Amino acid sequence: MNCKWLAALGLALIASQAAASDTLRCGSQLVSLGDRASEVLQKCGEPVSRDLLGYKRSANRREEFQVEEWTYGPSNGMYQYLRFEGNRLKQINSKRGD
Repeated sequence: MNCKWLAALGLALIASQAAASDTLRCGSQLVSLGDRASEVLQKCGEPVSRDLLGYKRSANRREEFQVEEWTYGPSNGMYQYLRFEGNRLKQINSKRGD
C-alpha cells in the first residue's frame, strides 16, 4: 500500500513539473505556450535580450517564419528562456544563472 502511494505521489510531481514548464508567471500575469509575442511583451515587459536564431520552414515547406529567443531574469537566480516561432511562444526553459 505504501509503495503505491509513493508511486502516485511521484507521478503527480512529474506531471506538475511538466505543466509548470508550459507557463511562466510575470508578476500577477501568466503567459502560456501559444501566446503571441505582443501578449508576452505586454505581460512581462521588455526582455533582457532578444536573439534571432534563424528561420524555420513550415511543414508544407511553402513559407518560412522567424525563430527568436527572449531572455528574462535573473529572478531569484533563475533565467527564463522563451522561444518564439512565427511570433508564437513555443517553448519555455528555466536555468539557474552562474
